[in-house]
Amino acid sequence: MKRTIIKIDEELCNGCGLCVEGCHEGALQMIDGKARMISDLYCDGLGACIGDCPVGAITLEEREAEPYNEIKVMERISPKGEATVIAHLNHLIDHNQTEFVEQGIQYIIDNKLDIDLSKLKNHKKNTDNTTHPEPKKEPVKMEMHEHSGGGCPGSRMMAFNKTQAETAEPTGDQPSELRQWPVQLHLVNPQAPYFQNADVLMAADCVAFSMGNFHSKYLKGKGLAIACPKLDQGKEVYIEKLTAMIDLAKINTLTVMIMEVPCCSGLLQMAKMAVEQASRKVPVKALIVGLDGEIRSEEWI
Repeated sequence: MKRTIIKIDEELCNGCGLCVEGCHEGALQMIDGKARMISDLYCDGLGACIGDCPVGAITLEEREAEPYNEIKVMERISPKGEATVIAHLNHLIDHNQTEFVEQGIQYIIDNKLDIDLSKLKNHKKNTDNTTHPEPKKEPVKMEMHEHSGGGCPGSRMMAFNKTQAETAEPTGDQPSELRQWPVQLHLVNPQAPYFQNADVLMAADCVAFSMGNFHSKYLKGKGLAIACPKLDQGKEVYIEKLTAMIDLAKINTLTVMIMEVPCCSGLLQMAKMAVEQASRKVPVKALIVGLDGEIRSEEWI
């Protein structure tokens, strides 16, 4: 069958192994210093590993592949323990893969595995005392378009059906809080005056378009750098520039704002790598933005 599945560029792969750690399904392994797909059966095609790759070596492609098999995945990962199984099922829940979640839960029940299903996101108890996840609720109704199912959630087509009240124009012009140019991370000078001893916001390209209050609430008073961890090339340069901001510009804080789609997490991963490489330590805040523009999580890391 033809379906969406990951593709690894072995020339770009630097053998860091982050994608292998992030693949709860066990589809990836490190072989001869490179990340390699060991079986199409284990790859769900949702692209969570894309965000873990700091060099952009993983993409999605549509090709002939064996159909994903949840039972085979459960057989493979259940010996790794509860934490791995729960992480895998929560990953499926995040992407509304209800059928596969139900199969995984039934496998746990049938094989009497010592797995605490109450740790699943949005779980509930049914009258038969089995645990099932509740359907994921979206604050804004999203209309899926033809051919939009499957593949990377970040490129899935959808329309947001908002009420007239939700789209009402604000009273008065909203001033821009941008205080510099350029803003794209490839173009900025990490030692520019506006980064010196500053609070810096690094945002995924899509964030500002998703949030009505981006300028007033999140950009105000900060230096800005924007990037796309999925589409941009030369991500190792991004890590070098962030490290320079920390060590040379001596920034005060770094706030990373990303979208909730899996591939966007690569931006946060790059920030973490820069912090690890820097000689100075700075506080880093991570904010995850929903497709409806609402903050899903906010924490210092």
